[in-house]
Amino acid sequence: MNNPVKSFLLNKALPRWIILSIDQLINCTAFAFAFFLLFRFEFSLILRGYFFIYVGVYMLLSLSVFYLMRVHTGLIRYSSLYDAYRIFTAVLTTNVVYAVVAYFWLTPEYPLVNVNILSVLLVSFFISSSLLIKLRIGIKSLFHYMKSQSSDAVQERVLIYGSDNLSVLAKQALETSGMGRLTIIGFIDDNSNKIHKEIQQKRVYHVSELEKLKYKCHIDKLVAYDEDLKSNAKKEIFEKCLELGIKVITIPLPEQWMSGQLSMNQMKNLKIEDLLQRSPIVIENEKISGDLAGKRILITGAAGSIGSEIVRQVLNYNPAMVVVCDQAETPLHELQLEMEEAFPDANLYVFIGDIQNFNRMYTMFDQFSPQIVYHAAAYKHVPMMEGNPTEAILTNVQGTKNLADLSMTFDVEKFVMISTDKAVNPTNVMGTSKRIAEIYVQSLQRMNAGNVNGRSNGKANHSAPQTKFITTRFGNVLGSNGSVIPRFRAQIEKGGPVTVTHPDITRYFMTIPEAVQLVLEAGTMGKGGEIFCFDMGEPVKIVDLARKMIKLSGFRPDVDIKIIFTGLRPGEKLYEELLNKEESTIPTYHKKIQVSKVREYSYHQVSKDINELLSLNSDGDDLKVVAKMKQIVPEFISKNSRFQRLDVYSKSKSQ
Repeated sequence: MNNPVKSFLLNKALPRWIILSIDQLINCTAFAFAFFLLFRFEFSLILRGYFFIYVGVYMLLSLSVFYLMRVHTGLIRYSSLYDAYRIFTAVLTTNVVYAVVAYFWLTPEYPLVNVNILSVLLVSFFISSSLLIKLRIGIKSLFHYMKSQSSDAVQERVLIYGSDNLSVLAKQALETSGMGRLTIIGFIDDNSNKIHKEIQQKRVYHVSELEKLKYKCHIDKLVAYDEDLKSNAKKEIFEKCLELGIKVITIPLPEQWMSGQLSMNQMKNLKIEDLLQRSPIVIENEKISGDLAGKRILITGAAGSIGSEIVRQVLNYNPAMVVVCDQAETPLHELQLEMEEAFPDANLYVFIGDIQNFNRMYTMFDQFSPQIVYHAAAYKHVPMMEGNPTEAILTNVQGTKNLADLSMTFDVEKFVMISTDKAVNPTNVMGTSKRIAEIYVQSLQRMNAGNVNGRSNGKANHSAPQTKFITTRFGNVLGSNGSVIPRFRAQIEKGGPVTVTHPDITRYFMTIPEAVQLVLEAGTMGKGGEIFCFDMGEPVKIVDLARKMIKLSGFRPDVDIKIIFTGLRPGEKLYEELLNKEESTIPTYHKKIQVSKVREYSYHQVSKDINELLSLNSDGDDLKVVAKMKQIVPEFISKNSRFQRLDVYSKSKSQ
């Protein structure tokens, strides 16, 4: 068969009237054959027995029933068990109606000799329904065979995870949506009741047979539902697939399929985020809703990874107003378009401004009077801030101070600061700047509101400390802007090499939605002054992360794509910590959130130190700025940095 003909048969569908005509031809032929069979093919007797009248009436009834039940409207190549049921019902309905018509009109008016019309209908029913169903099965099989033989189709041998009803639906969907590229080898499961049995002519294998199947049947892919990724127990088989070089494809649940058909666009390669994410977090939605519903909420750093996710989740709790603030114009514009589409009724205001600019921030507070502030704006890249400490101070310290002071001035109910595990025993400028910010907002909590002598312009209410200052501290988030995962992914797409700073470097990871859920929960439970630490799970070696990502992309680490070690970057340490050596934790009602007990500072001393730091910062002398930071945070010991000499000098001076 030449390509144009094959292309026509694969891509064109028969008009509905042709399908209806073929169905009626089969129906009427089956009815006529039943006549011939029961009359023992005595044609002279048949023709004298009003044959054409009986067949003509049957044809009219069959045409009417099939048309009204719209049996002809489906694409035959995508026929399913439901279509077979519709055919069976249509043929049965036709025969039942015909039996009634024959009993009350045909037989009295045009009597048959030696033959019962019910016998004819019974034989006709089985012949007709069988032929109609087999026709669809044959056309469907031919269509899939032609797709599999098309010149541009690359055959892939696939296993389906599970053997329940959803897995059967997945098999049917893949056979119709796989564009001829997928050959279903069977199902794989750990249900002992189904092992080595067959479902729709496909065998069910035990998960322990995966390695044998890989080499015996040359398995290319394993298909699983997105929901399976939420089970830690089920993730073990996905890890095994990585080791064996089997790609894992995820698909959504059937209710998310478009028009009841699985689209190729809905088949996604397993991502490293899927393997690292933990069991779903259970949060107190009613408490959070009670805290946020009807409130005016300000989110700084709203264009960033964490800030934008806070916006998405906060809008689900029906706040009265959400103000999104950032200085990044384009990402903020994209966020605005996304939120206007997802939450068309939300009261969303976009405010472009730099948190370093006190006057601009004052304008924002004065205009919107927020009741709750989520402060996510920050510089966060360790090497960048190690080279630019003055900017780290301006944003992470001065910016936080501006927002915290204004929150006191305008009687904000809660100020929730997003911090980092790099603030614990910091070895870099970025982590230390965040620790100084933590110290400042905590000191505000202890200070009487009447002592605030900042720029209140008569707006402050000095009667009582109204604002609750809450800090949340967690590690790296998966897929955030500038994180290691997007970088590895880009390097793999280019063919490598993948660069890792050190073979032993480890980090804690958390998904962005998970981190934000815990931020909202902590903000709700906070009474003021707490530093909440999140359960980050087990630390992950970055080199192991790189190897898994290479395998997920279908390559072999150190063979197809090299991994090279570039050395620790300025300010970088091998292991992150969630607590200082002198800190302890107190559990909360949420098992993933704990309160860190940290040293408390006097507001007056902290304010004095920070003002001195900001004064030095304005002079632009990096060494003096970092030396002051080390004075404020004595545990700040630089690593792999030009500022290490300050630690040597300080040590020799103390001796």
